[in-house]
Amino acid sequence: MTLFLPSVVFADLFFMNVILWVEGSSAAISFGTLIGILAMWCGISVPLTFVGAYFGFRVPVCTNQIPRHIPRQSFFTKPPFGIMIGGILPFGCVFIQLFLILNSIWSHQMYFMFGFLFLVFIILLITCSEAAVLLCYFYLCAEDYHWWWRAFFTSSFTAVYLLIYTVHYFFAKLQITGTASAILYFGYTMVMVLIFFLFTGNHRMTSLFHLYLPHVFKKRVYYFIFYFF
Repeated sequence: MTLFLPSVVFADLFFMNVILWVEGSSAAISFGTLIGILAMWCGISVPLTFVGAYFGFRVPVCTNQIPRHIPRQSFFTKPPFGIMIGGILPFGCVFIQLFLILNSIWSHQMYFMFGFLFLVFIILLITCSEAAVLLCYFYLCAEDYHWWWRAFFTSSFTAVYLLIYTVHYFFAKLQITGTASAILYFGYTMVMVLIFFLFTGNHRMTSLFHLYLPHVFKKRVYYFIFYFF
């Protein structure tokens, strides 16, 4: 995953830069700058990835070799429902600011509410964390211990709503007719959506693993399950 994001972003930016070269745009990045970015990626990001993997594999987790039976799940505790519902609230927090940011980027309008944007960012983090605790509670009460990737995709599914809205914004608000301009719009949009996807998913996993409240919360849930059953 750590190599996936830089690879996709670099390939996307290189492809869009080729389009700008063909169109003769002054916004195109020089070839030397691209080589410098590639050198920093290979010389800094890739070695740090292997260093992190080295220390990560030195801390193994002991698990039971016989997996515990998971009871039959209801519709509300199955992954598709929780993933789709869990991304609605975070997207609702950033919807208005997303509209204003897209206007400032593609419609040449001024954006000056940076203080309110910071407040919305804090609300987004809190919403993702609270939704993580709530959905983790539902999964554990249903005796389903496979909550790790569900928690990741539940929060990161907000990026899918973000992608749907940017497609709607392109056809409803913009007057772009050229093929190159459309490719540039969706190219930059895919980078934004991918980064937002990984950010929200990683924040939810971080909140579940490292924040004090979810940690105590999970311990109490497992305590009551062990005590009563």
